[in-house]
Amino acid sequence: MSTSGNQAWRAIIGSSSIMSLALLGDALLYAVLPAYAEHFGLTLPWVGVMLSANRIIRVFAYGALANLTHTLGVRKMCIGAAIVATLSTALYGISNGPVTMLLARILWGLTYATLVLVTLSYAIESRQSAGTRVGVGQAIQRIGPILALLCGAWLVGQVGPTTVFLILAVPTALAIPIALALPIGTKAKPRQRKTSSLVKPTPIDVLFFLQGYGVDGVFAVSITLIFARESSLSVAVMSGGALLAMRHFGEAIAAPLSGWIADRHGARRVFVIAAVLTMLGFAGVAIGFTITGALVMLLFRGALASLGPAVIAQSLKPDEDALGPIARMQTWRDIGASCGPLVTGFLLLFVSAEWQHGIVAVLLAAGLVYWVRRA
Repeated sequence: MSTSGNQAWRAIIGSSSIMSLALLGDALLYAVLPAYAEHFGLTLPWVGVMLSANRIIRVFAYGALANLTHTLGVRKMCIGAAIVATLSTALYGISNGPVTMLLARILWGLTYATLVLVTLSYAIESRQSAGTRVGVGQAIQRIGPILALLCGAWLVGQVGPTTVFLILAVPTALAIPIALALPIGTKAKPRQRKTSSLVKPTPIDVLFFLQGYGVDGVFAVSITLIFARESSLSVAVMSGGALLAMRHFGEAIAAPLSGWIADRHGARRVFVIAAVLTMLGFAGVAIGFTITGALVMLLFRGALASLGPAVIAQSLKPDEDALGPIARMQTWRDIGASCGPLVTGFLLLFVSAEWQHGIVAVLLAAGLVYWVRRA
């Protein structure tokens, strides 16, 4: 990829805007599906499968999609991703059983993996400002999910849990003209990287695995059910949707700010602080401070979104490939995020949501110690 100045920022903003619109349906699905599973023809264990399927696909698709991006170019990949994102969102609205929903989640997994590679490729082109660039991109990407969760949760009560996704497919389609307007001729830089084994995760890979398992698994699946104990189902969905929106809102605020600080004062120090506070947020939910703990956890989890790539970029020499290690870290986060909903959906039959949050806090503490000692 060879962009500079205004064209580089145009590419970052454009690709991040596509991701923002593409995320509309996926973001709302996490709040709606656990509470309205029967409307989609699913049982609770199937909910865990559906919320994991897109991430399982991503784990195996990153390598092939990266090679395809080198061949076709970033712009063509973005156009295809925008079209498929619109299709998958519409499929949520007509789903009535596992087959259609599974197809939609597989399509979304391929779309998201493509857009992750594209946005990170643009952002890490400049190592010295990688934190800021990733952070700004993450902030833009969160706008769509925030609006989907706040407005979409209200729309569920007005039009129903399935029709709302047909409505969301309309704004999702706006990603297509944005993709068509991306700079022409921007291809990912051919990478010369050392062979690394996915079965031998680095310490930071382990931390992002645990973060994905906890935030996108335990918290995302169980938060609406926690509220449903004390309120009506519609209120629980709106409350859970508001907190899930805070996950994106926290990232929109914390990612660019923490990325900017990391570029100037070192990413490692800021990363440790954010990881500790994320762990304390999980502990807060575990002991009954649900809203406070969730807000702390989601805010500083948002900081980790830009700090992880910045830590890797700053730790490498200028001539070393950064996208490879970042893609591997993202893969491990996706492995955790795919295991999380699946395991949580089954464990909720035996272990309370609060206990599961506590276990995640302990594991994060152990993972952070492992990273500090080995990094």
